[in-house]
Amino acid sequence: MRVELHDDHFDQDTDDATWVAEVGRQGWIILTKDKHIRSNQQEVESLISAGVPCFNLTGGNLTGEKMAAAFVAALDTMRRMVSKLSPPFVATVSGSGNVRLLLRYTDLVKRLE
Repeated sequence: MRVELHDDHFDQDTDDATWVAEVGRQGWIILTKDKHIRSNQQEVESLISAGVPCFNLTGGNLTGEKMAAAFVAALDTMRRMVSKLSPPFVATVSGSGNVRLLLRYTDLVKRLE
């Protein structure tokens, strides 16, 4: 597994539509703690257009070390989800690494209505 950091490819102030679109072009998966990515209309539109899987940490105030540990603990479940579900989708990852499917494509589209 290889992790690409946002700041290695984009400026901090790059708008979400731009970097999410590039994630889709690269065939990458989004790992984030930004809860707005699943509720902000522009960000939801970006997820749909890019067709990417997104794993959203539920603990936004975790340290970098704890975020990494949560994603490592969730890795097998995340791999299974990516192999079985058609993107875009949003799943949550708890601080202990529990993964829960939150939104599928149809759920994301409903958020735009």
